[in-house]
Amino acid sequence: MSGSPRVALFPCVYHEVDGVASTSKQFESFAGRRGLPLLMVHAGPRDAMSSAGSVTHIELRRSRLKFPIDRAHYYDLLFWRHYRKLEAQVRDFRPDLVQITGPSDVGMLGTLIAHRLKVPLAATWQTNVHQYARSRAAALVRFLSADAAGKLLDAVQRSSFRATARFYRIPRLLFAPNQEMIQALEAATGKPCYMMSHAVDTEKFSPEFRTRQGGPFRIGYVGRLTAEKNVRMLARLEQALLAMGHRDFQIVIVGQGAEEKWLRENMRHAEFTGVLTGRELSEAFANLDLLAFPSETDTFGLVVLEAFASGVPAVVTSGGGPKFTVRHGKTGFAAGTFADFASCTSQLMSRPELRSAMGAAAREQARGTSWDRIFEGMYETYERGFFPAAVAEHPVFDTATT
Repeated sequence: MSGSPRVALFPCVYHEVDGVASTSKQFESFAGRRGLPLLMVHAGPRDAMSSAGSVTHIELRRSRLKFPIDRAHYYDLLFWRHYRKLEAQVRDFRPDLVQITGPSDVGMLGTLIAHRLKVPLAATWQTNVHQYARSRAAALVRFLSADAAGKLLDAVQRSSFRATARFYRIPRLLFAPNQEMIQALEAATGKPCYMMSHAVDTEKFSPEFRTRQGGPFRIGYVGRLTAEKNVRMLARLEQALLAMGHRDFQIVIVGQGAEEKWLRENMRHAEFTGVLTGRELSEAFANLDLLAFPSETDTFGLVVLEAFASGVPAVVTSGGGPKFTVRHGKTGFAAGTFADFASCTSQLMSRPELRSAMGAAAREQARGTSWDRIFEGMYETYERGFFPAAVAEHPVFDTATT
C-alpha cells in the first residue's frame, strides 16, 4: 500500500434517520474533504452507481422479501443476489480494507466480499443487538411470573450477545463507541477493539435556532419509538411529574415507531411531531428545555450530543452508552433508577438557573468534539493494524497541520 488506504465502507443504513446513517455520512464527508478514496456501498430505493471527487457510491435495492426490523430498518433475505456484480465493482475499486457497521444484510455481504477478495476487514459495533433482543422478547413473556420472565430474558440476552460476538470474531479490527463495550468485545472475541467516539455539527445544532420565548417547560425525546428505546418510560415520567405537582410542561416526542400508538393513548402532555430533519430538527432541539433519553440500549446516543450543541442539558439512564457522554451534575444527569430520573427532571424544571448553567456547559462540551479527529484516529488505526510497515514511511495525516 502507498499513500492513504482505499476504504470500502458497507454501512447498515444510509438513507434512514439514525446515528449509524449520520455517522456514515460524516465519514463520507470527511473522505471527500480530504480526497481519500472511498467506496460507499449501501441499500436504497434503486440500483445506482455514482462518483463525486474521491467518493464512489453504489446503491443496491432491497427485494420484496425484505422484512422490517422496525418501521424504518429492513433486512433483505435476497440481498445476496447482488454478490456477483458487486464483487466485480469492489474488485475494480481495489480496496485496501473493507469496513462494515454491523451484521446487517449489507454488512454480511461486505464481509463475504472481503473474504473472497482476501481484503482485511474492520467492523464497528454500533448497536447493542443483545439488548434489542431482550427488549423485543419482553413483550412475548408478559404472561410469565416476574422471576421466570427475568431468567428467560437473561438467557435471550446472553445467547444473543454470544451469537453476535461470534460474527465479530471475523474482522481483524473492531471499533466501539464506549470503553465498556470495548472491554466486552475484546473479552468475547479476542480481537483488538479501539475507540470510535462521536461528534456533532455545532452550526447545524445551535441555540441560535431557538424561536420560543417562555411557555410551558419542554421536555424532549428524539429517536425511534420502539421497545428497545424504553420509550414507555416517558409516560411514567409524565405521571411522576404530575404527582410531584408539575403542571406547566409538555413532552415533545420527535420520531416514529411501533410504540407511538401506545404513547398517544397513555400520555396527556405529549406532542408528537413525527420524524424531523434539517432546519426543523435543529429548531426542535433548540426549543427544548431538557432532553429526556430513557434508552438503555444505545451504545452512544448521538441525540444527546445534538441536544448539547443546541444548549440543552440531558437526563439519561445509567445503562448503555449515553452515560459516558453526560457529565453528571455539569451537563445533565445519569440516573440509576426511575425515581432518580424523575427527580433529576423535576430539579431542572424547578431551578431555571441550574438548567441554564448546564445548557451552557453542554454547548461547550459539544463544541469540543470533532468528526475530523475521530476519523483521523480511525485511519491511523487502519494503518497500524493492517499496514504497520507503511506507518513510518507514509503517514496518512501530518499532525503538525491537521
